[in-house]
Amino acid sequence: MRTIAAETAISPASLRRYFKLLGLQPHRSESLKLSTDQFFIEKLRDVVGLYLSPPENALVLCVDEKSQCQALERTQPMLPMGFGYVEGVTHDYVRHGTTTLFAALNVLNGAVLATC
Repeated sequence: MRTIAAETAISPASLRRYFKLLGLQPHRSESLKLSTDQFFIEKLRDVVGLYLSPPENALVLCVDEKSQCQALERTQPMLPMGFGYVEGVTHDYVRHGTTTLFAALNVLNGAVLATC
């Protein structure tokens, strides 16, 4: 913030107000990886084409996996939600290692299949 303020001759307090007003969060960032495959665009078009117009009598699935999901079990049962308060859950748990979640989306009907 101080570097930007020094470069622009705007006070840090004013910069914070502007960032807040515009919903900017310069302290946060996301990363991505671009493909180096020379045929990436062609492959992308093929996949998107399947999603937008699946062939007749063909099953088109979008599949993904998330590894290293913690398998946790709460030590106490959850308290049900009631009028005026939210569902209660304890902070303590027992670990049962990790698992991998596999999920598939049926592009034609939107059904999701999942397993651990």
